Amino acid sequence: MKKIVLTTLALLLALSLFAAGTKEQAGGKTIVVGATPEPHAAFLNLVIDDLAKAGYTLKVREFTDYVTPNEALESGELDANFFQHIPYLESFNRERGYHLANAGGIHVEPFALYSKKHASLQALPTGATIAIPNDPTNEGRALLLLESAGLIGLRANAGLEATPLDITSNPKNFKFREIEAASLPRVLSDVDAAIINGNYAIPAGLVATRDGLLVEGADSPYVNVIAVKEGRQNDAAIVALVNALKGEKIKAYVASHYTNGEVVLVK
Repeated sequence: MKKIVLTTLALLLALSLFAAGTKEQAGGKTIVVGATPEPHAAFLNLVIDDLAKAGYTLKVREFTDYVTPNEALESGELDANFFQHIPYLESFNRERGYHLANAGGIHVEPFALYSKKHASLQALPTGATIAIPNDPTNEGRALLLLESAGLIGLRANAGLEATPLDITSNPKNFKFREIEAASLPRVLSDVDAAIINGNYAIPAGLVATRDGLLVEGADSPYVNVIAVKEGRQNDAAIVALVNALKGEKIKAYVASHYTNGEVVLVK
């Protein structure tokens, strides 16, 4: 009886070790990527088959905010994320002491000022309320967009993380509401205008080049990237992911779905 018990325990242990080895091997071939829905998750879902042919299982986890996917990446829950531009990533690292890195730039989503109440910049009234993102880099990006049109002036050294406190000139006495980026499309009807990130404008049916009263130029430094933990930029799985997102399938999708320049791919 004792021999049977020992034999059974040995068999269970062997099976356990085999299962663990199989799970580890499968995990090494699985890439878990966090993304906001449009266009990021859409792009990722398009290349699932391409990555499968290269031997990788791509799992896409969708997020609706900008903070959680970076927390999940830093903690190791994700292998990569795809939603943010470089200035935001760098700012997040500084603020949180994180160790996230750019593994490859994919596209730019032009930033734009939208309004449901006014048809042009000139029609914005004195004292108009403008909603802007409340995270540091996108808030600065919004204010720089307004400055580019001469609507406000900013301190010379305000830089990419300017805030309303850096405004030195405001001829039309605009008032600013700092709102979480994801909520900006929902408050658009309640303000005179709002400056909205592309990945939130697109699902709301807003097209920068069609609906924007003011649109960011093509020389934007805000390239959306695949972000990873430092040191993983050259991992084979990550390189395969970036290459897939730069492939012909994504180019064709952008050409057919974003005909008004809502998304611009980078080389």
